[in-house]
Amino acid sequence: MPRRGLRCRKHRSGLWEVRPYIRYPDGRKVRQSFYGRTCEEALKKAQEAVVKARMGLLPMRDSRTFQGFAEEWLERKAGGLSAKTLANYRRELGYWFPYLGPMRLQEVKPLDIRRALDELTKQGIGPRSLKKALEHLRAVFKEALALEIVHRDPTAAIRLNLPSRPKAGRALEPEEAEALLRAFDAWPTWEVGMALRLCLALGLREGEALGLKWGDVDLEGGTLTIRRAWTALGGKGLLTEPKTASSRRTLPVPAATLERLKARWEYLLSLGGTPLELKEAWVFPGRDPSRPLNPHSLAHALRKITARLGIPHLRVHDLRHSYGSFLLANGAPLELVSERMGHANPSITLNVYRHLLGHERQAWVVDPEDLLSRPRPKA
Repeated sequence: MPRRGLRCRKHRSGLWEVRPYIRYPDGRKVRQSFYGRTCEEALKKAQEAVVKARMGLLPMRDSRTFQGFAEEWLERKAGGLSAKTLANYRRELGYWFPYLGPMRLQEVKPLDIRRALDELTKQGIGPRSLKKALEHLRAVFKEALALEIVHRDPTAAIRLNLPSRPKAGRALEPEEAEALLRAFDAWPTWEVGMALRLCLALGLREGEALGLKWGDVDLEGGTLTIRRAWTALGGKGLLTEPKTASSRRTLPVPAATLERLKARWEYLLSLGGTPLELKEAWVFPGRDPSRPLNPHSLAHALRKITARLGIPHLRVHDLRHSYGSFLLANGAPLELVSERMGHANPSITLNVYRHLLGHERQAWVVDPEDLLSRPRPKA
């Protein structure tokens, strides 16, 4: 039952709303809305706010806008983020600015957020981007709540109904992989063809392949080490740290791929380069040899190759995915696959390749009758 003086009504958003007057210590009386999925939930929030106001525990009026505080929050986060991740955060958080930006932080209500989400959906913003944008919005209000700038989190009542996550990219059939490797080797630009080969033959991320220097390649030991990545950002390339600590890894290079790297090394030496100079050179230089290839070069070449071979559309990342699939299909332990792929932990590998592991589980069937029929060892 509603408490005296508090009336609960169904809001057009589908939530229940209670609008009590809140008295602040400075004498101001302000009517505020509190929402809940049930009438009782909304009433509880409103009653708690009334009590806190009487005790002087509610935040005083703050003139900061949502956009102003969100940008402050982003600056505080910037130190622990890579340049590419920071750019993504800025873009995703910026989706809210046209709708919530000028509003005072304390005035943002669940309905404002719901309307903004509806508009962003109409604009064609994808489910994954909306999910990330809402995560950042929640983080902003979580900090505002912790700093006692707001007395409630308007994102708490927001639910984002997203389609189920699509499966990982298509893994190649062995015949397709064989045809692609031949096409990579025949590609007119060695740098592009070889970078694509490394993505398929070693499971490298595109940026990891492009970030290789000759000093990262141990031609005698037959390994290469991932120390950096060259990624796309704003139409240009950006040198970054590996994605995670686990992404820094040393990998064995398959014999056929190693022979091609050795041949290229010998060719570069024949042009007059010294081993010391070449160690600092990019394995896959672009037109400007001081910078790696444009990150979009590989996708452009892969589109042409798959079209010519009649292979359904592939992303460069699907080459990496195929490598992981081949390992698991050939009985490699999950932990080993996780290490080779540079995943932060095996649970990520499990989530990505769950469909393959499901088939594997079905093959492991133990019939108790078989156990009973086996001869027992003699004592």
